[in-house]
Amino acid sequence: MSTLTVRPATAFDRLKCKVTGPRALRAEWAKMWSLRSTWITLGVALGLLLLAGVLAASNYSPSGAAVRGPGAGAKDAVGLALSGIDFAQLAIGVLGVLIAAGEYSTGMIRSTLAAVPSRLPVLWSKVAAFGLVATAVATVGAFAAFLGGAHFLSGDAISLSLSSGGVLRSLLGAGLYLGLVGVFAVALGTLVRSIAGGIGLLVATLMLLPVLTGLLPSGLGNDISPYLPGNAGGSIFALHQASNTLSPGAGLAVFAGWVALALAGAAWRLKRADT
Repeated sequence: MSTLTVRPATAFDRLKCKVTGPRALRAEWAKMWSLRSTWITLGVALGLLLLAGVLAASNYSPSGAAVRGPGAGAKDAVGLALSGIDFAQLAIGVLGVLIAAGEYSTGMIRSTLAAVPSRLPVLWSKVAAFGLVATAVATVGAFAAFLGGAHFLSGDAISLSLSSGGVLRSLLGAGLYLGLVGVFAVALGTLVRSIAGGIGLLVATLMLLPVLTGLLPSGLGNDISPYLPGNAGGSIFALHQASNTLSPGAGLAVFAGWVALALAGAAWRLKRADT
């Protein structure tokens, strides 16, 4: 009768199986790109940015007469190019929530946390992977929309080039803003652990709060409005600073603060809660 000899685990074996940040990042990267929703939603976000920007430029009229749809209130070529940013932020935000909360709806989160018992590397890896991809896709979309619409604006006073003052900063700011929206969405999805709840909270925070603030007395509303997440984020890519809005740098700082707050809440719940 033969016997089975079990070799004790060596330090090298333990090192090979050790959970590290780069390994967690590779795992989350692979999971993200294995989902068809990732490809589809990123494509939708890119298409919305490009299509809305080009359509807004093609429909532009110096007199403003009969101009409807995206870009109707834009006062410069950058505003026209970024006419689809609200649609793009919704697409990117929905995908961010899905990447985080989707694992809870399917139960896959149990396997993920069993593989990474310390838990927090899972959140940081999701944030890093999706944040970088969302920023890259959004930046490409912003530049493509601007360059694609330039042909229709040639000769108009509203026309601008990439070398015009503030244009590069605005287009890069749009990409950065949408990347931060993606991070914000991942944090909300991790925090509430519900796809519907995460999407609802995202829409309420970025789109409904500014509307509700407009119902407040004008003095109070004007004091609060610039610091809301959506309004602060909009200041990042605005070509010109309007009255009662933050500067691009201040807007970035405020919106990044909101994102950091959501990440802190997500990290706390992930570390403290069961599963």
